[in-house]
Amino acid sequence: MQSIEQTSRRNFLKIAAATGGGLFLGFNWSNAATLPIVVNPEALAAGAVNFNSFLSIGTDNIITIFSPNPEIGQGIKTAFPMIVAEELDADWTLVKTVQANLDTNKYERQVTGGSGAVPHSWERLRKAGATARYLLVESAAKRWNVPASEITTEKGKVFHKTSGKSLTYGELAEDASKIAVPKEIKLKQEKDFTLIGQSVRNVDNKNIITGKPLFGLDFYREGMLFALIQRPKAFGLKLKSVDSAAAKKMPGIVDVVTFENSVAVVGKSTWQVKKAREALKIEYEKEFDLESSADHNRIFKQLLENGEATVRRKNGNVEEAFKNAFKVVTAEYQCPFLPHSPLEPMNFFAHVREDGVELVGPTQTPDRARNEAAKITGFPPEKVTVEITRQGGGFGRRLSADYAIEATHVSKLVKAPVKVIWTREDDMTGGTYRPAVRYRFEAALDKSGQMIGYKLRGVGMNSGNPTREDNFPSGAVDNLLIDSVEHKSPITTGPWRAPITNFLAYAEQSFLDEVAEAAGKDPIQFRLELFEKAKKSPVGEIKYDIDRMVAVTKLAAEKSNWGKKKGVHQGFSVYFSHRSYVAQVGEVVVEKGKPVLKNVIAAVDCGIVINKSGSLQQVRGGVVDGVGHAMYGNMTFKDGAPDQNNFNGFRLIRMSEIPEVDVHFVNNGISPTGLGEPALPPAGAAAANAFYKATKKRLRNQPFTEEEAFKNIS
Repeated sequence: MQSIEQTSRRNFLKIAAATGGGLFLGFNWSNAATLPIVVNPEALAAGAVNFNSFLSIGTDNIITIFSPNPEIGQGIKTAFPMIVAEELDADWTLVKTVQANLDTNKYERQVTGGSGAVPHSWERLRKAGATARYLLVESAAKRWNVPASEITTEKGKVFHKTSGKSLTYGELAEDASKIAVPKEIKLKQEKDFTLIGQSVRNVDNKNIITGKPLFGLDFYREGMLFALIQRPKAFGLKLKSVDSAAAKKMPGIVDVVTFENSVAVVGKSTWQVKKAREALKIEYEKEFDLESSADHNRIFKQLLENGEATVRRKNGNVEEAFKNAFKVVTAEYQCPFLPHSPLEPMNFFAHVREDGVELVGPTQTPDRARNEAAKITGFPPEKVTVEITRQGGGFGRRLSADYAIEATHVSKLVKAPVKVIWTREDDMTGGTYRPAVRYRFEAALDKSGQMIGYKLRGVGMNSGNPTREDNFPSGAVDNLLIDSVEHKSPITTGPWRAPITNFLAYAEQSFLDEVAEAAGKDPIQFRLELFEKAKKSPVGEIKYDIDRMVAVTKLAAEKSNWGKKKGVHQGFSVYFSHRSYVAQVGEVVVEKGKPVLKNVIAAVDCGIVINKSGSLQQVRGGVVDGVGHAMYGNMTFKDGAPDQNNFNGFRLIRMSEIPEVDVHFVNNGISPTGLGEPALPPAGAAAANAFYKATKKRLRNQPFTEEEAFKNIS
């Protein structure tokens, strides 16, 4: 098997041209204003046409598009063709998606991260579908000698109802390829959508269920070798010496090589290299201080008091507001490191040849993998190819290229095609964690309960700016100061689903509940008053949409029947991230004397919902991820080494602990915004605020289960 994706770009086009041609449209990913162009299939097959992507309609009625963004479970391979099919009035059963390989000349933003793929491509894809439909209609009008205005389209066919004539798109494809593309194209109105907004099965479902090769771990190349890497067992250590004599003598072992701070065992099977790795005798020496979790707690508290802070935003006279305050509310919140825990551990294939480099594997940033491989080998980037496989989870972990770098090093050293595979223990202890953070909040209230002052200081590890200084309540408070302090740690960190906001939202929204209580106000009403203040008298620049924040807040209150359920303790949270707005109400009931999170009601404004079932999955998954890690996730360290190395030690939420998640989307006709991440940030606070209502004990640190307040109530 040469490839996960059986059809490469060039091979696909050769096959398509050989089957009798059809309609090929090249369209531009980097310029949404540019309409597609009709291109010659023979020229495409010969590689003589420079185009950004393509939409093709074959004479067999099959409609195909390339999907450039890596698929990590966010459903992009389904959403992209749905957008095209909607404008095209295609028969969905005849639409196919091909995963595109890395091509920075053809694609813009070929990355999965930041929940930005659909917002970026929405208009481009609509225009591609609408242009194809226009050409088909014009070709039918010409063949039948009737006005185009009399022709309708539906499910891959064109109709002339007056005469009763109809043709399939495949029958018209070649004629359509000879029609000129218009200068402007009319797109559908939302009220006319028939596919967008419906529930559509993921295009990869069948292959996943039947075990077809899709993922990086599935990739196999005849004659390739396997490698496992031994990395330092503690952050802050460096390699001193390696005795690999015993390992090299073991069955199936081809070589043991060292590079940077790692040792790679290379052989003919994963089991053989795993056993040989255990036979290595390695000495390390200390390069940096070996930090423990107790050190982190001490460092955070010290930096909150005395750290050199960078001011991120300042409005008004903060010092005067707190000096004259009737009441001051102060609280600190802290979260631990977290591993990403994708179901598929890290893996990558590399073949460093004399004429270039071939990379194959699951990556959220294929261009980063290519550029790193180019640095290692000395080849120009255009000599490095990257084939993107489907990914068994990423959550930000696969934004890093470390495992692709390892594969490139090993292949170069052993002069053979190599697949590097991480074990689950490697994956959990290998770093790039969600950074640990501590926040201190202060709020100044006047006699009427108005918040006249607000301060936030964030201390993060390797996180740059651990705040989002322009998010709510910025703009709603006259006197505001947000600053941050960074601690450089040898423990490697990186983006974790909804970077920064995954914990910041919990802390901010929990603290606002504390302030609302001190002001003697209902939590939702307190926030609505702040929104009204920001709308009428904004303080500084406001970078969130107040009306959309208000809309999801009111919708969540309505759908949860806020404050009116007997025996149900409700907690509220609302947050803006990745262009979308999500409000949540957590509901806790007391069972046998213990508080239990039973339900989460989510109100979501992500603009137009493309695939309803996929969108529901993203929201429900985000809520479960947010609640689960807030309650249970805890990565601790002793002398630089992780205390947890597998799921028997690292606690994830269990099926019986998952609450019901009731999702409601705001239908406002706005172009789609992100959805892979925005449902996670508000989840922890909705749960924590509900637990407080039930127990009158604040949960200021994650995970909740490690808090004395939680232990005493459960």
